[in-house]
Amino acid sequence: MKDKPYRLQTPDHQLVSPCKKKGETNLKRKKKVKKPHKFTGTAPYRNYKDRIFRMLYKDKGRLLELYNALNGTHYTDTADLSVNTLENAVFIKMKNDVSFIIDYSMSLYEHQSTYCPNMPLRGLLYFADLYKKQLKDTDLSVSRQIKIPTPYYIVFYNGTERKEEEFTQMLSDSFERAGNCDSESHGCIEVTVRTLNINFGYNKKLLDKCKSLYGYAYFVAAVRRNLECMDLSIAAEEAVNECISQNILKQFFLEQKSEVIAMSIYEYNEEYVKKVLYEDGEAAGSYKMLVRLVESFMSAQSIDPARACKEIGISLSEYESAKEFLSKA
Repeated sequence: MKDKPYRLQTPDHQLVSPCKKKGETNLKRKKKVKKPHKFTGTAPYRNYKDRIFRMLYKDKGRLLELYNALNGTHYTDTADLSVNTLENAVFIKMKNDVSFIIDYSMSLYEHQSTYCPNMPLRGLLYFADLYKKQLKDTDLSVSRQIKIPTPYYIVFYNGTERKEEEFTQMLSDSFERAGNCDSESHGCIEVTVRTLNINFGYNKKLLDKCKSLYGYAYFVAAVRRNLECMDLSIAAEEAVNECISQNILKQFFLEQKSEVIAMSIYEYNEEYVKKVLYEDGEAAGSYKMLVRLVESFMSAQSIDPARACKEIGISLSEYESAKEFLSKA
């Protein structure tokens, strides 16, 4: 069943904080509520779970809608689109979101919630694997020129570090240059990454053209707004309920509600784990993240520790060992 059409109401779809009563500031209420959980990390990725962006664009109809919005095309047949995402390719503890071929082009779409200067390098490695998969046993020594799809790499960014509507990253910016090399030399390989800011309020024309991307941006903004006064699991659930009531990706959220809430716990907020691991040390930071993850998952799903551990892919003994380690630290 497809998502029912709805009228994009920017800026009528206002993100009004539920934490704020009339005449009362959020600052006054912060003392009355729990701080949000902020965690993610290495251990839970043992059994990889999809990110929300990847879940959303596994649907070829939404993926085609996004492609059309970006390129000004009007494809309607999902059979024109061939998804070639490498399911076993994992970089930086995250699977690549989605790659596909259409109209002699090979596109890689990624979502990033924290700015990463290494996206061009990641793209180089990923595209190399894609082309290997496509060419298979093709003899590259033949006299005729072998044609390959043109690569396009687009990152959809909704972090808080960068404020531009759009920026470009180049692989050549990562090259080390020996002292005797021309400083203008870029070597013989280049990868260009186009990054689009999809925070709610940015790139309005694109979001108005693509209701699924609009819905994703709205959901993320709603979670962040709710975190001003709610625990993460509650903030995510309330954001899902709001999207359903506003008919924003209603069918997607109705079908994937529990999974979306769980994934919000996994992925929000990526920058926190870097801070925890840096401040607490690798072992202590990882254990702290693991315990918080299990306990928040228990709260969100109303399940016991054993079930929560099973759901995120760790053993109960690992969780108990982590708690014991932290109690003695």
